[in-house]
Amino acid sequence: MTPLITEPMAVFGYLAAVYAGIFWLSEMPALQRVFRITPAVIYCYFVPTISTTVGIIPMASPVYDWMTRYLLPVALLLLMITVDIKSILRLGRTAARWLPPDGWKGLAALSGSWIGGTANMVAIAESVGTPDAIMGPIIVVDTVVGYGWMGVLLFLSAWQAVFDRRLRADTSAIAETNRLLADLDSHRRTTDLRDMAIILGVGFAGAILSVAIGDSMPVLGDPTIISHTTWAVLIVVTGGLLLSFTPVRNLEEAGASKVGYAALYLLLTAIGAQGNLLEVLSAPAFFFAGALVITIHVAIMILAARIMKAPFFFVATGSVANIGGAGTAPIVASVYHPAMAPVGLLMAVAGYILGIYGALGAAWLLGALAGG
Repeated sequence: MTPLITEPMAVFGYLAAVYAGIFWLSEMPALQRVFRITPAVIYCYFVPTISTTVGIIPMASPVYDWMTRYLLPVALLLLMITVDIKSILRLGRTAARWLPPDGWKGLAALSGSWIGGTANMVAIAESVGTPDAIMGPIIVVDTVVGYGWMGVLLFLSAWQAVFDRRLRADTSAIAETNRLLADLDSHRRTTDLRDMAIILGVGFAGAILSVAIGDSMPVLGDPTIISHTTWAVLIVVTGGLLLSFTPVRNLEEAGASKVGYAALYLLLTAIGAQGNLLEVLSAPAFFFAGALVITIHVAIMILAARIMKAPFFFVATGSVANIGGAGTAPIVASVYHPAMAPVGLLMAVAGYILGIYGALGAAWLLGALAGG
C-alpha cells in the first residue's frame, strides 16, 4: 500500500503536527488523568507507529535519517551541559536460538533503552546497525513492556510504606535529598529571544561538529560496535559533560534542558514512524525476551534495595529512570513523593550517561554470543 504522505518535508510536518497535538492534549484538564498514567512519550511512539501501520506515512524516509543523525546529538548535548554531577553523586549508595539471526542487534538496542532511555536505544541501534524489520518490534516491546512496568510501579506507590518496612529501609536519605535539591528550580528565568538563539546555536553547532568528527573516526569491531554514529554520540556526551563544569551550564537557567527534551521527543516520532505493529506478530520472541529482562531487572533491584536498605522510592524511580528515561522518571518520582520529581530527572540523566557506555558493553557481549 502506497502511503498517503511521502514527500520528506510533508512527513516531517505531519510528525511535528502529531507531536504538537499530543502535548497540547496533555495539558487539557479533562485528559490530565489519562496523561498522568500514560505519559505523552507513549503517544509520541505509538501515534506515528499506527500512522505507518495504516498507511498514512512511510516506514522509511530520508527525513527519519536526518532527524536521527542531528536531533539525537542536539538533545544529548543540551541535556549533558545541564547535568549537575555533584547532585547526582549526592544521591549516594542509593541469546536465544528462537530469535532471528540479527536478533542480538535488537536486544542490544533494547539494552540501551533499558539502561539509560530512548536516546541510548537510538544510539546503540545506529551503532550496531539494527535492521528496520527488527527495530519495529523492539520499539513496541520497549513501549508495551517498559510502560506496562511503569504502570505497575504507579500502582505500587500506595504500598511504598509496606515495602519500606519489609526492606527495613532507611528513609533519611529521602529527607536529605529533599534538602539538597530544594533550590534546584529556584534560579530559572523567563527565556527570551537571546537565550533561545544561544541555546539553539550551541545545540546545533555542537551536534554538527560531533557528527563531522565522528565521520572522520575509524569504525571499530566486527560486528560493528563503534560506528561513526557512536563516535558522534560519545563525543557529544563527553563534550557536554565537560561543558557542564563551565559557565555554559548557566543556559539551564533559561531552559536549555527543555529544548533538549523537545528535540528528543520530536525524534521519538521519527522512531515510532519506522515501526509497524503488524511486524510484531512475526517476532513474538522479542516480547518474551523483554518480559524476561524486566523480571531479572526487578529481582536485582529488590535485592539491591534489601541489601542497601534503600526506600522503595529509589527502587521505583531508579527502575523507571533506566527503563523509561527522563520522560517518565520525574512522573513516578512525583507520584511517590510530590517534591521529588527533580530526583527522578537527575537519576534519568545519570542513566543517559551510563547507558551510552554500559549498553556498548552489552552490545559487544550480545554480538559475541550471536557469533558463537
